[in-house]
Amino acid sequence: MFLSKRKFSVITVVLAAYIFVILAASCNFRWKKAEEKVPLARVDEAYLYKEDVARLLVGNMTKEDSASFVTNYINDWATKQLLLSKAKINLPEEKLAEFDKLVSDYRTDLYTRAYKEALVKQALDTAISDTDLKTFYDQEKENFKLKEELVQLRYIELPSQFLDKKTVIQKLKRFNKDDIVYLDSIGVQFRKVNFNDSIWVPVSRLISEIPPLTVENQHKYLKKSQFFELQDSIGVYLGHVTNLLQVNDETPLSYIKPEIRQVLLNRRRIDYSRKLEVEIIDEAIKNKEFEVYDK
Repeated sequence: MFLSKRKFSVITVVLAAYIFVILAASCNFRWKKAEEKVPLARVDEAYLYKEDVARLLVGNMTKEDSASFVTNYINDWATKQLLLSKAKINLPEEKLAEFDKLVSDYRTDLYTRAYKEALVKQALDTAISDTDLKTFYDQEKENFKLKEELVQLRYIELPSQFLDKKTVIQKLKRFNKDDIVYLDSIGVQFRKVNFNDSIWVPVSRLISEIPPLTVENQHKYLKKSQFFELQDSIGVYLGHVTNLLQVNDETPLSYIKPEIRQVLLNRRRIDYSRKLEVEIIDEAIKNKEFEVYDK
């Protein structure tokens, strides 16, 4: 059944009144929201609001410090706004256009980089197997030459007044299972200790931790399969060197693993990022979101 013109007119008026009420309520809500923002300062049409500054205030500030901070912030904000306003008036149009383009490009770069990084982080496989590490190491071995000397050693630092130094030296040199058990049992008396002689340590680090060991005397004490004992007023430094590598020797895989892992991860990240860009273009072309017109 068709509506008469009169009925249609009444419905139209009611509907219009209803829409007006909704819009008025919406505007009133927005106006109240805007009213909630308390302005602190104005430069032309730009406003600085209380909430913009409030989030910058540190909780442990005194009232005096807070007041001083707010005053300085307002003055700094006003100075920038006034300079910006003057710049827009006095700088040449081509310079303003150049700056606008730089700002636009920078904004685009920030958004796209953040989005790509999020996608890569979500999808990238960060597990690098030992096989991958070894393969890369074997391929690039010639590029992994040491730039500093490395040493493997067992090491104990004793207090200067330690009573049974002779027994500790004997067991550190021999280092069988019983010796390890004994040294572990009294380890609380040592100032420093390292029993893992499979770890490569830079000689420079060793020199920084053992005051009597210097660049000048390091070759006297740091020799393969050599035991050394050094002492100063602070303590006694005992070490048994199990291996030593010189500058320009091949870097051990165990020492350079973290660096290789990072290189492989960066390569995966770059490869996935490129793949992602290609997929985005292909999908856009497929969905007719991207077209290139004939020149």
